[in-house]
Amino acid sequence: MAKDNGKNEDSMNIKRPKIQHMATLWTLTDYGGKKGEWSVDQKIKRIKKAGFDGFCGRVPDITAEHVEKYGLLFAATVDIGTVKEIRPKLRAIKEANARCVNVQLLDHDTPAERALSTARRVMEAADKLEMDVAIEVHRDTCTETPEKAYALAEGFEKAEKRLLKMTWDFSHPAVIKHLSPPYWDRLAERTDLIQYAQQFHFRPFNGHHCQVPALGRGGKFTPEFLDWLEFAEQVIACWLQAAEPGREIFVCPEQGSGGYFLSVFGDRWKDVQAIRREVDRVWRKQLKSWAPPAAE
Repeated sequence: MAKDNGKNEDSMNIKRPKIQHMATLWTLTDYGGKKGEWSVDQKIKRIKKAGFDGFCGRVPDITAEHVEKYGLLFAATVDIGTVKEIRPKLRAIKEANARCVNVQLLDHDTPAERALSTARRVMEAADKLEMDVAIEVHRDTCTETPEKAYALAEGFEKAEKRLLKMTWDFSHPAVIKHLSPPYWDRLAERTDLIQYAQQFHFRPFNGHHCQVPALGRGGKFTPEFLDWLEFAEQVIACWLQAAEPGREIFVCPEQGSGGYFLSVFGDRWKDVQAIRREVDRVWRKQLKSWAPPAAE
């Protein structure tokens, strides 16, 4: 609970942690009108109109001109498969004025030693370029299973004497482990890594589907979404426990296209906006209990 010291946070100029609501351009894949699919500009316009703080996308589709024109935050996603790709790709992303970068690293069958050495090179380049970079927990990458993800984090911590910044998409380990709700105990093995992270892909999931719809018949929330929302609130509460004043968390309510989306699902864009509203509600609820971490 927040400490009651008789002083108002605002009067002490303490900036509370801030959530940045992001929408991915991926959600709007295949959306359009009579003239075909919307352009990148048209998609960003709709993201801004819907009230999001920023968007997720990839370079070179996204340029510095897009970021400047719309005044939104840009979170870049990039695949890195070899060491020689690291600096050129990160430089290009920096030139596009990305606030943060999400790296999908290597492949599912990458040996652990190579995964660790490459991750170290990624973070070394990020430090030199002064960029906020994280390695995503994602299937078909070197973090495909929880075991691989935690082994990478532990190896990095041992070698670098610091935590590995990761992007958390809990839908991937949830499916791999065939989890039933509640999800927290199985997915929160390393709360320190959750608290150190800054990017979260909040795609609703269950133990058998890495994407489930938030809205069902009549616009009501699906039971599966409500199970997930309980978990999402626990993630937020955990993150806030260690959040310093003014720290930012970037939350993207991903609802993807392609194989993630089944024909019987509803409108992905409506889903994303509904998820955002509910995540913001639980954020504001949990923020009421926030207090600056005690000095050690």
